[in-house]
Amino acid sequence: MTGGEQPVAPDGGEDSGQPGTDHDLAELAKRRGFFMPAAAAYGGVSGFYTFGPQGAAFKQNIEDAWRQRFAIKEGNMEVDAPTVMPEPVFEASGHLAGFDDMLVECPECGESHRADHVVEDNTDIEDAEALGPETVEETIAEYALVCPSCGADLAGQAVEAFNLMFETQIGPGSSSPGYLRPETAQGIFVEFPQLAEYARNQLPFGVTQIGRAYRNEISPRKSLLRVREFTQAELELFIDPDEDEPDVERVRDVEASFYSADAQNAEDGDLRDATIGEVVDEGIVTDPWIAYYLGIAREWYESIGVDMDRFRFRQHLPGERAHYAADCWDAEGEVDGDWIELAGFAYRSDYDLSKHAEHSDESYTVFKQYDESITTEKALVDPDMSALGPAFGGAAADIAEALADLAEPDPDAFRDPDDGTVTVTVEGEVYDVPVEHANFSVEEVTESGEHLTPHVVEPSFGVDRALYTALDHVYREDEVDGERRQYLSIPPSVAPTTVGVFPLMDKDGMGERAREIASELRTAGLAVTYDDSGAIGRRYRRQDEVGTPYCVTVDYESLEDDDVTVRDRDSTAQRRVPIEDLTATLRGLCDGERTIDDL
Repeated sequence: MTGGEQPVAPDGGEDSGQPGTDHDLAELAKRRGFFMPAAAAYGGVSGFYTFGPQGAAFKQNIEDAWRQRFAIKEGNMEVDAPTVMPEPVFEASGHLAGFDDMLVECPECGESHRADHVVEDNTDIEDAEALGPETVEETIAEYALVCPSCGADLAGQAVEAFNLMFETQIGPGSSSPGYLRPETAQGIFVEFPQLAEYARNQLPFGVTQIGRAYRNEISPRKSLLRVREFTQAELELFIDPDEDEPDVERVRDVEASFYSADAQNAEDGDLRDATIGEVVDEGIVTDPWIAYYLGIAREWYESIGVDMDRFRFRQHLPGERAHYAADCWDAEGEVDGDWIELAGFAYRSDYDLSKHAEHSDESYTVFKQYDESITTEKALVDPDMSALGPAFGGAAADIAEALADLAEPDPDAFRDPDDGTVTVTVEGEVYDVPVEHANFSVEEVTESGEHLTPHVVEPSFGVDRALYTALDHVYREDEVDGERRQYLSIPPSVAPTTVGVFPLMDKDGMGERAREIASELRTAGLAVTYDDSGAIGRRYRRQDEVGTPYCVTVDYESLEDDDVTVRDRDSTAQRRVPIEDLTATLRGLCDGERTIDDL
């Protein structure tokens, strides 16, 4: 063996599963290369972070784990859309008109603050965002709240809507405005007509995307938890609402904590620990698709290191829910005493596709084939444009469209009207059209199917928040050989580095053999770091702090017996393993097929 470490908690008990402070984690994250404020050499800019070598690897592994579970395993497609999109996209989606946060500006120092956060941070109100600007303004005055920066009174200051999108210009000049996307979803919705062809117009089908999104936050804070540039992982599942159902049985026995809207509104409301099957059967989660993805998400979050004792699903209150969403739940993790939104699960109905169909010239439908053709009577019009044109000029085409829209719901309007005219309204103006110019008829029509606008189920994940929450939840402290030890108990499947390889000393051939082993392990597909700097105990500590689950040490015995010491991060236990079995042993440890005690 290479050293005999014996970890104990600083208080003499078992190691601590809670971080010391948020400052400890942020300090470790910067010191060991997980993340750091961007552009610090120029004073920095709030809301932007650079992921260092460890953080970039950890983030990539989290994204790959999400891709494996939500794209590959579920049989969904993946796309990569532009981060800049033209203004009409966001006019159609509603982001131009309603993607706002509430802003209050300090009259003394001029600092802008998110008004609902000022309320939440200084009162017992938990969801001020749902109150609306007027109520938030009244609440600030009622509680005599002050500026977080300088302490000046904010009572009487206007609370205004602030659009969160970053605007830019596409090309030279100002004729083509665009925006950095505030979510990845619109890049999927816009391309639906082509994506539906790739799916052979067969529902259901899902499209995923992992990529950057941008929101010009009023007051970025809490490190990675509220930033201006972040990474999303989103799935848009397109379904036939009348026929498509998920296989809820696959997740029926998954257990989680649920915080329903009713519980939030009740004086004694609390979390409910239950299985997915129970919350579906009891009507707590009303949509089976949302229930299905809650079950999958719960297992996925646990796999990347989120502590299930500090994790819950919270239902949106009516004031939070978008008007088009039948139901919506958030995955939340507890970080530093606060519950942080990690993901949202929404049933978006046909809102997005209908809006893009309305604002563009594309069809956002799929053709649904009937089992048998259906013959029905259908009211039709064939407007005589040679008569409508001279009579109504530029409005003729819109009048013809209005006549066509009227025929099916109100055919009696065309059957022997008293004055011989049909009345339609176009852009607020009333027109009386001679009925003979409409060429109204009722014909038998045989239909083999119908054009259907799919509904959308959306699980939307914040990758940066998942990373930060996982780091917070896997942060541990104990004592080894009389010294305080910090380590990250990151699951091996997503750890930035799988194994550290060290020579006991870089002499007598140990360094050369260790480098050979490191190269062999890299060739086998493991993420490996090599380190021969400093005492072996110091090297172990460095790897503990970045979450490397296993270390391999080459010593004098290795040169004689062709075996090495494998050391486990969490327990610090060490075992001798033949070099010829090392790759298979490490894979078994990482896959959970064996433990260090099995060696």
